[in-house]
Amino acid sequence: MQLTHENTNFQKQSFPVTLVCDHIYFQQNIGSLFRIGEAFGIEKIIFIGKDIPLTPRKINKTSRSTHLQVPYTVIEETTAAIEYLSSNNYEIIALEIANTSKPINEVKVLKNHKIALLIGSEIAGVSESLLATANQITHINMYGSNSSMNVVQAASIALYEITNRLKE
Repeated sequence: MQLTHENTNFQKQSFPVTLVCDHIYFQQNIGSLFRIGEAFGIEKIIFIGKDIPLTPRKINKTSRSTHLQVPYTVIEETTAAIEYLSSNNYEIIALEIANTSKPINEVKVLKNHKIALLIGSEIAGVSESLLATANQITHINMYGSNSSMNVVQAASIALYEITNRLKE
């Protein structure tokens, strides 16, 4: 028998993880990021960029009202976001395929630190200036001919890995 939301055995937990979205503008992705962020008990979401389309009516379909439960902030300029992250002592983990990136299963998850998971735009990925601030750069190994996946699916895999390590 399929269970409903009310009769699952999932234990509600929260983790010191902030999802940092570098110029993500597709409303379906924004709504889905709220939903997956809530599912993994993150603290908040930071959107970097101008005119982020956070119209509740448009993102509610994919967020399933989780945009009302996950706190978020918009920081318009990348330089201001970098300053915020560095001044708040985050362990910054960038999710991007790069010449120095390591597979997600090798990322070091520090339990006594706030974690900022940087995810990049649908078109350009994580910007070079944000990549330069990362303590770690990680990627998801893929076994097909494609070298990228949708930002929401990638964030889901990374949040699953990070939150599982924080529970250990």
